Amino acid sequence: MMKKLSTLLLATACVSSFSTFAAQPEFPHIVTTGFGEVTAKPDMAKFSVRVVETTLTAEQAKQAVDKVVSDFLTKLNNAGVAREDILSSNLYLAPQYHYPKNGKSELVGYRASRNITVTVHDLPDLNTYLDVALEHGINQVDNIQLLVSDQKGFKEKARTAAIADAKQKAEALAKGFDKQLDGVWRIDYDASSAQPVMMRSMAMDAKLESSGYQDSSLVIRDQVHVIYKLTN
Repeated sequence: MMKKLSTLLLATACVSSFSTFAAQPEFPHIVTTGFGEVTAKPDMAKFSVRVVETTLTAEQAKQAVDKVVSDFLTKLNNAGVAREDILSSNLYLAPQYHYPKNGKSELVGYRASRNITVTVHDLPDLNTYLDVALEHGINQVDNIQLLVSDQKGFKEKARTAAIADAKQKAEALAKGFDKQLDGVWRIDYDASSAQPVMMRSMAMDAKLESSGYQDSSLVIRDQVHVIYKLTN
């Protein structure tokens, strides 16, 4: 009878896959998954841009890309962006070929590119830096990521909410079956689950008004899997 009760409680309370736990205990228990989330307004950002140039010679392609990157970095520095907030990749250089239907391939030039990632600590400055990039030869915006400066604090709040949710579920289920909790037997937690999610889709348009970025929200979610023991 006790084994059947244990199986019933397990099936009722488990809101995640049994594969979450490597081993299941033999004594009466409840498996719960607690979920928590907090909403935050982004106050900083990170964006990645790329400059790509194709010319007849490798040296021309390199010089063209290096000039654009140098001008952009100078403008960012003049705008007050700290050097540690700028990450510039090495030059990527590749030959470009034309492949006619008949005959051998023909070398037609060289393509050079470099990536630059910039961390923006004051969100209203984001569009200004994007405009600077486009005005100085950057011809590709790869990614714009909105962030919160106190991401650690928001993650901790989401985790606390997930713990409280798991405990509340376990207590309610135990009470519903006239049982009592007898401590925690196991906790499984994956820190990677606490990742921010955009509440509002944001067009990756460098000309989007800054208010569009600031009106967006980030939701930081977290979860925890817990096995509670039950009294006999």
